[in-house]
Amino acid sequence: MFESAELGHKIDKAIYAAEVPKLREALLEAQMDLAKLAKFPVIILIGGLDGAGRGETVNLLNEWMDPRYIQAHGMGEPSDEELDRPMMWRFWRALPPKGRIGVFLGSWYTWPILNRVLGRTQTADLDQSLERAKRLEKMLVDEGALILKFWMHLSKDKQEKRLKLLEKDPKTRWRVTGRDWKRFKQYDKFQIVHESVIRHTSTAEAPWTIVEGYDARYRSLTVGKVILDAIRKRLVEAGKKINEVHAPPPLPSIDQLDVIKTLDLGQKIDKKSYEVELEKYQGRLAVLTRSPKFRDITVIAMFEGNDAAGKGGAIRRITSALDARYYGVIPVAAPTEEERAQPYLWRFWRHIPRRGRLTIFDRSWYGRVLVERVEGFCSKADWMRAYSEINDFEAQLVRHNIVVVKFWLAISNEEQLKRFKEREKIGFKRFKITEEDWRNRKKWKEYEHAVCDMVDRTSTEISPWTLVEANDKNFARIKILKTLCRQIEAAMTKKS
Repeated sequence: MFESAELGHKIDKAIYAAEVPKLREALLEAQMDLAKLAKFPVIILIGGLDGAGRGETVNLLNEWMDPRYIQAHGMGEPSDEELDRPMMWRFWRALPPKGRIGVFLGSWYTWPILNRVLGRTQTADLDQSLERAKRLEKMLVDEGALILKFWMHLSKDKQEKRLKLLEKDPKTRWRVTGRDWKRFKQYDKFQIVHESVIRHTSTAEAPWTIVEGYDARYRSLTVGKVILDAIRKRLVEAGKKINEVHAPPPLPSIDQLDVIKTLDLGQKIDKKSYEVELEKYQGRLAVLTRSPKFRDITVIAMFEGNDAAGKGGAIRRITSALDARYYGVIPVAAPTEEERAQPYLWRFWRHIPRRGRLTIFDRSWYGRVLVERVEGFCSKADWMRAYSEINDFEAQLVRHNIVVVKFWLAISNEEQLKRFKEREKIGFKRFKITEEDWRNRKKWKEYEHAVCDMVDRTSTEISPWTLVEANDKNFARIKILKTLCRQIEAAMTKKS
């Protein structure tokens, strides 16, 4: 696999001097066109061996291109803040928006490779990490990103020679550390793992470009030309009208059962029992979240439901039991301009809390398979693939020991109409009812079908839905508090 990168490619100094100005000018023009069009981001991963010129390549790209539209990220040892969250959080935060270029020195491949070479993980763990990386890249590409992956390679002899040359020169001696020589002694182990990684993750959507790293001039021109050609090609494609990708209709549920229609919405709780139960479970939640054990876990409570189903009231019954220092509520509305410039899940990744906190999402990432699906705000292909992307997102959260609690609050068509009319009459509730709410009522059956598809395809063993019968608000609030307390208790027991 690496043979073609060991041919001793060299570029004459005079040729390099003549080529670089033309390449720089062309790159800047392409960068300006990319920023002006603002239809897709460019994500560049720079990987490879120590001494193969990874850092020099990143610095050169920053030098050659307009700094307003390119940002480099050195993804070294994760900080404490980053360790508190799933591994991918740090990369999601750094993704470039449409029209910009993001360069990553170190990527989602770095730590899986190091952990395998150093014996911290098994081959099966590496394989699982690579599959997750491929799914991430496929999702980013489907969202429109151009991903360019470069692997800087050196033969063992050339790596040793390169490290010695850098060490000999007082100006570059600082680049070579004891860690570099320690890894050089493990060259053969790294080679085996590197070949496996590149073989399994060089996909049609995001192939690896292997570059011989010994000659700096050859390396620089090769990387620059590949980036230029790829951006130019994508700019041409982006300027054309592309037909929507047709997706097959979702398969019917296995049991042919619309789960929402099976709920007993007539369940109620009397006022006296409600007050007793509310005090009991709010107190239980308060004790749980103030326990020292809670500092070791993370909780995400996510609320979806019919309009006027009582999400806000249920959330307030939770927050009134919590210490304001350790929770946050994220209201999800239509995406902002900043959010539209990023992949769909970006605006949710950015709010993933650290350990010891509870974050409540009032509406969520399920908007893509609900309102965006029904209202036609995204293509059929987009919402069809969103089921697996959401499941993968939640699996990453759970894998990091985050407790994900998902509530769907269901009310009947008749109860919703009753609440809508009440909201129009009561002054301090009038702001809650809009023309959009009335328009959505006309699509009740379409939303009901979308909800059933959502539950069928995203209620997983590790992240199940809790369906809440919400015609009686008090009954719904107690069920939600009970469920949340049970989930937190289970997580704290598992952790201890």
